[in-house]
This record gives sequence, structure tokens and C-alpha cells, in this order.
Amino acid sequence: MKVAIIGCGGMGNVHALSYVNMPDVELVGVCDTDFKLAQELSTKTGARAFTSFEAMLEETDFDVVSVTLPSFLHKEYTLKAAEVGKHVICEKPLALNLEDAEAMIQCCEQNGVRLFVGHVVRFFPEYVQMKQAIDEGKLGRVGVAHAKRIGSHPGNLRPWFYDMDKSGGVIADLMIHDIDFFRWAVGEVKSVYGLNQRVNDIDYALVTLLFENGAVANLEAFWGYHGPFQTAVEIAGSKGIIRGDSQKSSSLQICKAPSNSDDRRFAEVPQSPGFSSPYDLEIAHFIQCIRDGSESIVTPNDAYKALEITMAALESVRTGKSVGLQLSSKLGEETV
Repeated sequence: MKVAIIGCGGMGNVHALSYVNMPDVELVGVCDTDFKLAQELSTKTGARAFTSFEAMLEETDFDVVSVTLPSFLHKEYTLKAAEVGKHVICEKPLALNLEDAEAMIQCCEQNGVRLFVGHVVRFFPEYVQMKQAIDEGKLGRVGVAHAKRIGSHPGNLRPWFYDMDKSGGVIADLMIHDIDFFRWAVGEVKSVYGLNQRVNDIDYALVTLLFENGAVANLEAFWGYHGPFQTAVEIAGSKGIIRGDSQKSSSLQICKAPSNSDDRRFAEVPQSPGFSSPYDLEIAHFIQCIRDGSESIVTPNDAYKALEITMAALESVRTGKSVGLQLSSKLGEETV
């Protein structure tokens, strides 16, 4: 299968290195308006470098394109690719508003091409294990969850991140990882309340999700942290607690409530999943879905719903009020 990349920044490099190590996949073109970036990626991978999608389309033949551009350009190039029959692997967020997201999904459907969105947290082994623990009832009924995702401000290297109209800020670009994970693991969201403070190099957000099943999750995201990038999750249920912390060598810990046969203490059972790049797993999964027509772990509707919750959080920040969501099946349509 022949693939191409448009956008040769950080995520473009991540996708490219996954492709070049993948059997039966050939990276044939990389494109960026900053030709130096395209040339650098070309040197790393052996793919031809281009300055425009149109030139790459005219001079190469490919089946799939990775859209690893700044978020505000996702719609434009997803539509361009779909209209010429190319499958699309688009980085998250799918778009920066629901109208654009819906147009992207519909365009891909109408042109008979697949659309995949890079919600990569679903491919991190420790997050997969957390969802499995919930699905298997190990935690009982989920009650309260906490998550944080913090790091330096990416605008220091890519100034467009400072522009809310181009990046969506820390909620749309960073917190959306945890928004998607909790919807996947816990269920549909009923209402959202958000706080967000943006000053110079600081973009801090705290968002509370109330789920249809009564669970509550408090999500924290922060750009401007002076330490290393880090994530942490704690999910408490009626039967136990599960924790994950990227700063600990054993990234996942499950604390089970004692049964009658236990010695009345909580037992922490560390689990250290072997490392395999979640991006490699994600992109290989997307390529396999194209090959065999199977449904992806992350559907376009999943990406739309994550964006819908994100937009509700931003609306709550704007109004200072909780924002309700309707339980829906696809693209905001009410279920009967």
C-alpha cells in the first residue's frame, strides 16, 4: 500500500517513521509548504519531497494520506484528499468545530474512502488495561475519576498553538485525549463544566464531565509546565481503584477492595506493560482496517463525539455555566 504525508512537523515525522518500518507499506511522498521540513523528512525516509498537495498528487500515486497539519487545516486537506479518492488518516482533533467535522465525515462517506482520526491514547497499553478493568467489572460501578495531562507550551516551537482559532487551545488539543478516553471507557457524557485560564505561556484548564451513568470525571490539562510532560489517571469504583502515572516506573496500579477472604488491606498489583510505540500500533491498525474493511477502534463518530464534548467545555468556559449534551447515535442526532 502506498502512502503520503501532508505536514512534515512533529506528527508528520511520527507518522513517517511508523510507515517506513511497516511491511508492505511504501511512503512515496511528503509535503509541506516549508520545503526545508519536507526535504529533511525526505532525507530520513527516502520519500519524495513536495511543497504542495496538488504537486504530490500529480507526480505520485498513493492510496492513503496522513493529514498531520495544524488543526485549522484538517478540514481543507481532508476534503481535498477524499474528493480524489484517497483514504485519510487525520490527526486529532478532527476539526475545530462540529460543522467542519460533519462535512469531513460526510465527504469521506460520499467519496467511498475511509477516515481515521489519531486518538492515540486508545492504543497505549496502560489505558487499554484500564478500560478492560472497567469492562470486566473489576472496579464495580465507576464513581469518580481524575486525570491530568501537562507539559510545556507547544507555542514556543510552533506559534500557531497560541492562536485559539488555529489550535483550539489546551482543551481541544491536549485534554481531548482524556475526553475521548473517558467517553470510550466510562460512557456517554451528560453535561460538562469547564474553567480555563490563558495568560502568555500559560494555558490551564479544568473540566468536569458528568456521565449518563452517574459517574463524574475531573480532567486537568496544562500547557506551560516547566517539568517533563506527564500524565496521570485515577478511576474509583464501588469495588476498587485503578491508577496510572507516567512518572512512575510501574505505570499502572490496581488497588482492589478486600473480599471476606482477604486480610482486610488493599493490595496494589503493579502491571508494567512492555513498550511498543502506540503510534505504530495505531497506524498499523488503520492500515489493516483499510485492507480488510474492518471497523476501526476509533470511528469517525467517536472523533466527532470527542469534539462535541470539547466544544461543550469551551462553551462552558465562555458562559460560566454547565452545558448539557444529548445522548446521540451519530453526528449529534438524537436517538429515539
